[in-house]
Amino acid sequence: MQRKILIVEDDVDIARLVQLQLRDIDCDSAIISNGQQALEHLQQNQQYDMLILDIMLPDCDGLSICEQVRAVNKHIPILMLTARSSEYDRVLGLDIGADDYLTKPFSFIELSARVKALFRRSIRQLEPVDAIPEVIDLDNLTIDLKSRQVNVEGRLVELTAREFDLLCHFATNPGRVFTRAQLLRDVWGYHHDGYEHTVNTHINRLRNKIEKQPQSPVFITTVWGVGYQLKSPDREDPRDD
Repeated sequence: MQRKILIVEDDVDIARLVQLQLRDIDCDSAIISNGQQALEHLQQNQQYDMLILDIMLPDCDGLSICEQVRAVNKHIPILMLTARSSEYDRVLGLDIGADDYLTKPFSFIELSARVKALFRRSIRQLEPVDAIPEVIDLDNLTIDLKSRQVNVEGRLVELTAREFDLLCHFATNPGRVFTRAQLLRDVWGYHHDGYEHTVNTHINRLRNKIEKQPQSPVFITTVWGVGYQLKSPDREDPRDD
């Protein structure tokens, strides 16, 4: 089945090159260069399977568009394109609901890899998971896999789609230690050397949302020199940070 992608990019040359690359992986795409028009178009057309969104738009900040889309559509994959290379700008995009980002200038081969990885992840969300309970309780942390809701001490915690997938991956594999490379492969669906910092960023953001003391986590803990694991808060390990 051919996927439909909306490209919101005001640089005509980049938009057309992205469109050509998407055509090579059997994706149909439309281009809109205006942020406000993109929002209106999305309200009238719900058939898109992904949004590729430039942050720097002439009339409307791409971050604002991402936030507005997320308010009404929790599950559509959003890939941000940004000329801002600072970690703050990348984290800000992820915080307001983007699933992934590419910093300009980027490789079109990598663009294809990211798009395919996001689609693989969205397919996994729809697949039934045998022998896994619909609700996972870890003391004061409750994860509802069906509704994709997380509660901490009875309080609903808002997670992005990627943060929820990361937490679920840990929760359905309790006690297992994952390297950053394994998490990048299993949750993000791709592996590129040098992108393990993306995992670190998401781990930190997830801890800030579910841990009482993010600097001394009890759920998602660090195994020094290896990676991360999820374990019951009643177990202590001197290696945790």
